[in-house]
Amino acid sequence: MTEQILDKLGRPIRDLRISVTDRCNFRCDYCMPKEIFGDDYAFLPKNQLLTFEEMVRITAIYAKLGVKKVRITGGEPLLRRDLDQLIAQIVQIEGIEDIGLTTNGLLLKKHGQKLYEAGLRRINVSLDAIDNTIFQSINNRNIKASTVLEQIDYAIELGFQVKVNVVIQKGLNDNQIIPMLDYFKNKDVTIRFIEFMDVGNDNGWDFSKVVTKAEMLEIVKAHFDIVPVQPQYFGEVAQYYRHSGATSKFGLITSVSDSFCSTCTRARLSSDGKFYGCLFSTSEGYDIRKLLRSGLNDAAIEAKVKQLWEVREDRYSDERTAQTVENRRKKKINMNYIGG
Repeated sequence: MTEQILDKLGRPIRDLRISVTDRCNFRCDYCMPKEIFGDDYAFLPKNQLLTFEEMVRITAIYAKLGVKKVRITGGEPLLRRDLDQLIAQIVQIEGIEDIGLTTNGLLLKKHGQKLYEAGLRRINVSLDAIDNTIFQSINNRNIKASTVLEQIDYAIELGFQVKVNVVIQKGLNDNQIIPMLDYFKNKDVTIRFIEFMDVGNDNGWDFSKVVTKAEMLEIVKAHFDIVPVQPQYFGEVAQYYRHSGATSKFGLITSVSDSFCSTCTRARLSSDGKFYGCLFSTSEGYDIRKLLRSGLNDAAIEAKVKQLWEVREDRYSDERTAQTVENRRKKKINMNYIGG
């Protein structure tokens, strides 16, 4: 029987995000800048990563406490070998109603068929520009946007529901909003534009680089007739709009200008199995991996996991100021480690 648990701010637990690797084949400046994550960068050794067996076990425990949705993240999760085997086990867990994957999309042709056969149905692809030159300058791996678009088309052909996530930075790719809407509005793809967030230590974030929801809407309304769409569920992070006279929609994720902390239902497990209650965490994180390897039974682990949620009071985006950004600059958890 599923138990209803609430954190200190009355928020239920509904979502579990699992980072399966800290490695990535892109070097986007806001996440894994090449100057820091160079060829000699020491990523986590295999024995420090959660095993699939451990991920399945902790997911089943979280499901008993109310988790219904699981998202597999990274790093780039498709770099984790045999990921389809993990998917196949998670979809069998009682109480889990939905499982998704966030990826840069580069390896979908290689792994998509197996993932679909394993039971995965939803994929979020990170694509920050549709112009090849701009996209190459962002990923720092000379990978063209057209290459990722081919992978997206392949995923759609397989039957996946695809969303595209775009992190917008002023002066870098804000000129991509209209071209991307144009490209995707007649495809069965939902595109979501994300305000540039101060995630991690290394992304050179400041308020001047943020294109707010209001600014994005202004840009969109100058080119398209749009109407708002009502939220589908509690904790939905995007505010959606659809093109007038059409069913296609797009979303805006506004964690800087319009915080949604009050409805956050997400627990996060980092690549090495640490629990975090917030994407913007500055603490070390609670060591779930150590707990899983301690010999404790599921009931004891469940009690600890429940306690971790019940003392949760994170609401960084509600409290964000220039001073809190500066205070946390050296303490944040890197995005490749905690997942997006």
